[in-house]
Amino acid sequence: MLILAALLASAAPVPVASHERLSVIANGEKVGSVDAVRDHDHVAIHYDVKNNGRGPTMDETIELGADGLPQRWTLDGKATFGGDVHERLVRDGGTARWTDAMGARTAPARGTALYIGQSASPWALGLYARALLKAPGATLPALPGGRLRLDPLGPATIGGVDYRAFAISGIDLSPDLILLDKDDALFAVLDTGGATVREGHEGEVPALAALATRLTAQRYAALQQRFAHRIDAPVRIRNVRVFDPVTGTRGDPVSVVFADGRITGIQPPDAVASPGEASIDGAGGTLMPGLHDMHAHVSLESALLYLAAGVTSVRDMGNDNAFLPDLVRRIAAGEVAGPRITANGFLEGRSPYSARLGIVADSEAAALDAVRWYAARGYGQVKIYNSMNPAWVPAITREAHRLGMTVTGHIPAFTNADAMIAAGYDEVTHVNQLMLGWVLDPKEDTRTPLRLTAMKRTATLDLATPRVQRTIDRMAAAHIAHDPTAVTLELLMGGRDGAANPAVADYISHLPIGLQRRRRQAIAPIAGPADAAAYDGAMAKVKQVLKLLHDRGIRLLPGTDDQTGLSVHRELQIYAEAGIPVPEVLRLATLAPEQYMGHDQQLGSIARGKLADFILLPGDPTRDLRELHRIAMVVKDGTLYFPSDIYPAFGVTPFAAAPKLTLPKAMPKAAGAGPAHDAMDEF
Repeated sequence: MLILAALLASAAPVPVASHERLSVIANGEKVGSVDAVRDHDHVAIHYDVKNNGRGPTMDETIELGADGLPQRWTLDGKATFGGDVHERLVRDGGTARWTDAMGARTAPARGTALYIGQSASPWALGLYARALLKAPGATLPALPGGRLRLDPLGPATIGGVDYRAFAISGIDLSPDLILLDKDDALFAVLDTGGATVREGHEGEVPALAALATRLTAQRYAALQQRFAHRIDAPVRIRNVRVFDPVTGTRGDPVSVVFADGRITGIQPPDAVASPGEASIDGAGGTLMPGLHDMHAHVSLESALLYLAAGVTSVRDMGNDNAFLPDLVRRIAAGEVAGPRITANGFLEGRSPYSARLGIVADSEAAALDAVRWYAARGYGQVKIYNSMNPAWVPAITREAHRLGMTVTGHIPAFTNADAMIAAGYDEVTHVNQLMLGWVLDPKEDTRTPLRLTAMKRTATLDLATPRVQRTIDRMAAAHIAHDPTAVTLELLMGGRDGAANPAVADYISHLPIGLQRRRRQAIAPIAGPADAAAYDGAMAKVKQVLKLLHDRGIRLLPGTDDQTGLSVHRELQIYAEAGIPVPEVLRLATLAPEQYMGHDQQLGSIARGKLADFILLPGDPTRDLRELHRIAMVVKDGTLYFPSDIYPAFGVTPFAAAPKLTLPKAMPKAAGAGPAHDAMDEF
């Protein structure tokens, strides 16, 4: 340990006095900053981000030890949605004591364990990297758990200056990508949609985003090679029961055969296999159509996570307009793994609260130009966002409908769902956007976190009141669909410091430590027991609304607004808890979205001639929706993926073992097949 401390202390020298300023850039605009002043071993940091009407504001002080690791660290401020943060670390000799959202804890530090700030600014990534650079194997134990690893990604030249790219793994589901300068100081934190970059270099963000896309694509192309199993032979899944979303039942045991990406037969279990087939033992489990997330914002990282969770199709509700088409192309070409993606055109109005995504319009004419831009590029739907001027919406919907597109979205500030339905909406996004019109004064501004915090008012809302029934009547009469994203409301309103968020409580122990910490932290600001009770009551009211909408025949489109894939499973559980029968919930997650989007001739059920697009579960999801976590195999367009292989690459503990795969004797190694499957040559 003393040797390691000496190595850490000998890291590249950092000036005893320095002032580092970083700019946070999203979609080409500055949305925040990091200001770090260092005086010898004392660092004071101010971090502030405001994007889409929300973001953290944090003040940090760090006292560094001789080994370059924090001896004391305090973080005070507001989290993304306004919750209070008061985080503390004290490292004294061989003991570390800290307090975060999970409570107070103590652990042996031994002088080498690296504490990970739960609410730390991006500046901390440079601190971690400098420690890891001198650690043996570029790894260090982390507090409160796990290990950090630093992987070199090679040189990068930005603006004519040479930097070094690294990936820091062990904090969250995906690595953090950073650039260090020649003095090992942080120059940039990379992101495919922007960057956090040293002040004065904001003009380099397009190059940094391109670098992030290239490095991330390389990582996920390598993972695709490892995890995608393409078998150049018919594949027979023996002894499975097929879930039929039309009848809501599991049938008797059968064999399902597919080849060249399509289902070629559903045969009796004792049907004789043809020569040269591969075989999978279904072990009496359930084969059901792939799941669909109707509210996604896909990244290279989340694309593979979606497949691991059995989500083979998504509707992307807003993304970078250069990145997403390229991702769709990469997935279609088999370069990276991911679900099939139906893209929405994201359309926002200009305001201090604008979301930096898609197209931001500052006039009605610009908004109409955006609709035409999306239509010409094959988008089927436009999504309107919070800062859009409500007065422009009728013209937007008329133009979209004229060009063969439909319209969905948030309810813009200073209006309500009734007005937007009258203005031409075909669908309403987010259950809170629907419900807030029943409790808000028209002058209140939902471009701010009020669109979350005002949900407290719905706890005592009487759903039989005329204003509620009027909205639902209009939705039913006009066949307005609804994308609730109830799991995101549960995540936002159900978080309590120190307790597992109900949105992930079933599987939180499977998650990496950084994500576990976030999911044991309050997100909404909670002033006391009355606030907590009001949020709990609001979530109960959300479930009542879901049941009411379903009973009135309003089409529900299960979506998450999350990127883990696993949240789709919880979204469906919430519907069941609301009183919707489980078989009907499974239909909503499989066949119903494909019918809504006109894809049901190819997808949504398991039938001869349809695409080989399904998941294998050891048990029976019609009895318990928690079974959806336990996916043993995912097949998309005939390519096999085993979640037990994929999840460890994200620091997630797998939920179920892969099924037994037997390849024909004369068959060469299947593309992407790992050693465990290569040896299964029983034919």
